[in-house]
Amino acid sequence: MSRRTTSVIAALAAVPLFVALAGCATAASNAGSGGGESAENEVVKIGVVGKGDEQWEPFVEAAAEEGITVELVDFGSYEQPNPALTEGEIDLNQFQHIVYLAQYNTASGSDLTPIGSTAIYPLGLYSTKYDDVDDIKKGETVAVPDDVSNQARALLVLQSAGLIELKSGGTIFSDIADIDTEKSKVKVTALEAALTATSLPDVAAAVINNDFVKNAGLSFEDAIAQDDPEDPNALPYVNVFASRAEDADNETYLKLVEIFQTNKDVQAGLAESSGNTAVPLQTPVADLVDSLAKVEKDTEANK
Repeated sequence: MSRRTTSVIAALAAVPLFVALAGCATAASNAGSGGGESAENEVVKIGVVGKGDEQWEPFVEAAAEEGITVELVDFGSYEQPNPALTEGEIDLNQFQHIVYLAQYNTASGSDLTPIGSTAIYPLGLYSTKYDDVDDIKKGETVAVPDDVSNQARALLVLQSAGLIELKSGGTIFSDIADIDTEKSKVKVTALEAALTATSLPDVAAAVINNDFVKNAGLSFEDAIAQDDPEDPNALPYVNVFASRAEDADNETYLKLVEIFQTNKDVQAGLAESSGNTAVPLQTPVADLVDSLAKVEKDTEANK
């Protein structure tokens, strides 16, 4: 298969954002609420999207060896884990990047915060009809996720691939309304993130989040275009563990972050589940928090 890999994150250089993503688990009912002490045999409920991913089984086992019982709560869509964390139904979540977290906080008035980084993943364009992005015909339709942060990133992928042109030049706030239809090669439709993969028979191509690539019977190598996760300007799309603000210093939660970042079996599982596309990171928490504050400010200003 001829493959054209593109880099879109460079387009973010003009946006004064340097952020990372967060996701983590919070403690269950008897876990204490904040900067507190770790507890033996503590149960921590962590919200995830993709409980079957290979990193989670060794993570749960490694946590148990440290006296922490992890209960993974699997959600079917990205819209669910943050409200569940805010309402105390779970203790932590791990599924999102800073841009997504900032947009949730500003929209809901919540104070969820990153407590550790996990990895950054490329976002890819897939097709069951074409092996090369150049073969996509003018006027055909391409699907992108409909959530705000992933839609902007997907549109940057399409612009870098030469399929669309964005009136603003492209930012983390771009949406379908920003597409210059007269100068673009394809039409774009927005679907719930889990549905972009299942739309492939009906569209020329689709931008598919990593969580849904394997379930669609695809491999990450099938991407015909993608952004570059190693670009320094990709920090807004680093994935994280997130907690409620009062739990940010909880020793048990921070221990879970450490386990995820340093356990060899967990890291091997992360590589396997991502098709070796994940780039593991140990971004300082202070940088994550500063980045979240910056993105939240810019998000409010962009309303």
